[in-house]
Amino acid sequence: MFVFLPADRVFLHDKVLARSILRIFPTSITPNKVTAIRILLTPFVFYFLLSDFYTLGIVFFLITASTDMIDGSLARTRNQITKFGMLFDPLADKFLIGGVVLLIVFGNFHFLFGILILVLEVLFIVAACVAKARFNTVRAANIWGKIKMISQVFAVFFTLLALGLDVPFFLIIATWLFGFAIAFAVVSLFFHGA
Repeated sequence: MFVFLPADRVFLHDKVLARSILRIFPTSITPNKVTAIRILLTPFVFYFLLSDFYTLGIVFFLITASTDMIDGSLARTRNQITKFGMLFDPLADKFLIGGVVLLIVFGNFHFLFGILILVLEVLFIVAACVAKARFNTVRAANIWGKIKMISQVFAVFFTLLALGLDVPFFLIIATWLFGFAIAFAVVSLFFHGA
């Protein structure tokens, strides 16, 4: 079942993507299929990171993380927003980011940093479950949640670069980006979105 989306909820980046990258996706490729691809690719990211194949890990992580942008823009520009997508898209993000946090953050940052990131991600899941159970609604991501996810993706990217290229300075950049992600996660929770 599709959910009608007001035109003002289609963002500028959606319009840019619709005129460029999204053109290569036939109409048979739905946003929910792209979300499923993210879920299927995530274990490959984990495997490469566990095997210390950081170059492949970076490539697979970026491809997998980019599907978040693609499925959201596809859904908004093609009026294919579904309750399934609104629920499973953020869960797929949390599976990817939460797993990567477990694999790389705890080994390269202070353990409290990793715990805070994971606790916030769990709070997003709990908030979504409560909203679904109590109000029978699934809330779309808000702008703060989107900024949080982008910050997390770049933080993971710089961490993997630091590990793969042995450049400790990138860990400093990653630390700041994880800090921004934590701050935006708190703001996003305050505004009831993931």
